[in-house]
Amino acid sequence: MTRRTDPRRDPRAALLAIGELLAWWAGLALLWLVFISTVDTLERVVGASAAAVAALLARAGRRAGNRR
Repeated sequence: MTRRTDPRRDPRAALLAIGELLAWWAGLALLWLVFISTVDTLERVVGASAAAVAALLARAGRRAGNRR
């Protein structure tokens, strides 16, 4: 049986969680930039915000799917 580490108490687990969120965010932000036709400041802000929310949801969904 595997033991889950609490990111609030384990620095390594916290770094892994942050790395996972950044990876999700980077991939989703890049996907946003591929799909838009004009790249101005507002589009970048909206894309970065939407990617951040989606990254949080993707990590939460992945963690919920791995629970037993």
